[in-house]
Amino acid sequence: MTNNSELALSSNAWPFKEAEKLVKRYKDGAPEKGYILFETGYGPSGLPHLGTFGEVARTTMVMRAFQEISDIPTKLICFSDDMDGLRKVPGNVPNQELLEAALNKPLTVVPDPFGTHPSFGEHNNARLQSFLDQFGFEYEFYSATDCYKSGRFDETLLKICRLYDKVIKVILPTLGEERRKTYSPFLPICPVNGEVLQVPVTIVDAEAGIISFEDSAGNQVETSVTGGKVKCQWKVDWAMRWDALDVDYEMAGKDLDESVKLSSIIRRILGGKPPEALSYELFLDEKGQKISKSKGNGVSLEDWLAYASPESLSLYMFQSPRKAKRLHFDVIPKAVDEYYTFVAKYQEQEQVDRYKNPVWHIHGGNVGSATLPVSFALLLNLVSAANAEDKETLWGFVAKYAEGATADNYPALDGLMGYALKYYEDFVKPNKSFRTASDQERIAFNSLLKRLKVLDKNENNAELIMTEVYSAGKDAEFENLRDWFKACYEVLLGQSQGPRMGGFIALYGVEATIELIENALND
Repeated sequence: MTNNSELALSSNAWPFKEAEKLVKRYKDGAPEKGYILFETGYGPSGLPHLGTFGEVARTTMVMRAFQEISDIPTKLICFSDDMDGLRKVPGNVPNQELLEAALNKPLTVVPDPFGTHPSFGEHNNARLQSFLDQFGFEYEFYSATDCYKSGRFDETLLKICRLYDKVIKVILPTLGEERRKTYSPFLPICPVNGEVLQVPVTIVDAEAGIISFEDSAGNQVETSVTGGKVKCQWKVDWAMRWDALDVDYEMAGKDLDESVKLSSIIRRILGGKPPEALSYELFLDEKGQKISKSKGNGVSLEDWLAYASPESLSLYMFQSPRKAKRLHFDVIPKAVDEYYTFVAKYQEQEQVDRYKNPVWHIHGGNVGSATLPVSFALLLNLVSAANAEDKETLWGFVAKYAEGATADNYPALDGLMGYALKYYEDFVKPNKSFRTASDQERIAFNSLLKRLKVLDKNENNAELIMTEVYSAGKDAEFENLRDWFKACYEVLLGQSQGPRMGGFIALYGVEATIELIENALND
């Protein structure tokens, strides 16, 4: 245990709670292999996506937490199940006829429709590694094909063969009657056409690992379960991998809870202990429906990164992993601002509170300072009000608001401006809908005009201006001032929600706001 262990564990941050499971698992010292092995899995029949990022990001957070409270070395592997047979042709790839002709063959045998790699599996593996490298994850890449063919899995495959009856009895009760007749933990590679066969097998010699099956030509064939001549069915494959690699930690989505349960039973049959695990909830769209790649609902990884930073996405992944969360475009600005709020707090916090702070887990304790004179939400409203199309326009407003504010002094804000311009263009602008002010609202706006006109035109004290906004609402006798603020958003900005008006006026400028109100009242 390190010097900071007690402080870290007392923080109750979920990555430390997960890491504590591993401390207890190895309370007597490091495992025989000499390190704690974290694993994430990937099916390379498709391209990396939001779930891939989330699983690797969260697993990395647990690994960093463990490194903070233990001296036992760690390793993270990203495992690609690239020996799996191609079951269907993805709709988002070129040259689909190439894939059609290679259905049911291992992904590392299927031709690459992009023409850049020897196989489709290797193409997607390269995309996965490039994807992970983009975010700076520290990991080792493992290929199922390499592991099967190199003999890394042979010892465990022989164990499964010897314990065949016990293993199969775990899975059979979960299958329908017809599937039970053909099920086998082993999927032989057909010597005739190279396909991954889902056929019944017979154990010929359990000790030697010899099985027999009927190949695609109808011939009865004997083969070894070692050397890459078979691969395992999914749930058995997962347990086999845990055993062969001695995996200590692997999280999975709640939809895989049953698979985790069955694979864990098989891991125990093989003589070991299942990994420690976190079952995380899935994401929902704005309607509360499960996000599906095939449906295209919700936000994709590419979508998020087009409108906000990877750090904001990491923050969203950190927050409440066991709760189902709605993932839609409206959550992006909030996540951005929350990230920078946590960064600002971090600089002032004691160590015990830093361990509670999400940015410690996002950056592994190496948190830089990045102050923003303007929030992302306020920036979005500035773009909207100013109809800005470039950063130069935005910097003109910000420079007046915050002395010395330049792109060189605030590079993080400069980056956010690019995101804000794109977010506004794609999501805010198409949905803007202005309305005319009611009689009561006109009284309030006219009161606000009078109050703004007596202020210094360079006034940028947000609280002072906010007091005038409040007073204007009271002059119009609003029973609930929220109705007045909503009127400001809908009449002036064409939006149902908006910023704290004092801060917005301070940034946008007193004179510009006067003009904005007068134009709205005259329309």
